[in-house]
Amino acid sequence: MSLFNVFGISGSALHAQSVRLNTTASNLANADSVSSSVNAVYRARQPVFETLDDGSSDAVAGVGVAGIVESTTPLGREYRPGHPLADKDGFVWTPNVNPVEEMANMISASRAYQTNVEVAETSKQMLLRTLTLGD
Repeated sequence: MSLFNVFGISGSALHAQSVRLNTTASNLANADSVSSSVNAVYRARQPVFETLDDGSSDAVAGVGVAGIVESTTPLGREYRPGHPLADKDGFVWTPNVNPVEEMANMISASRAYQTNVEVAETSKQMLLRTLTLGD
């Protein structure tokens, strides 16, 4: 694997972790939303990552986002008879977002993002130092 490939791999990982951070932010933003029907309520989403290969060898070429899936965790139903979106029985539907899990996801994604920035920076420094070997 060439040292130049590191930039592509690190860049793909940065993109994947950016998608993960955005998805987590969306989940947290909708954590307290409610709906009048089970079909309209927000469902937590998670990105699914996949390994990318370059097709010419067994080497890994990076990470990609295969898609974003909705959580199958059961939705919540709360009794709030005074709420404007409550149904005739006084219930509203709440999302299946767990803020504690989402904060753990956010910390993990931001650390992975930071690590990949450091990988790219270290690779850049290594390439710059190889240019000065002949001096």
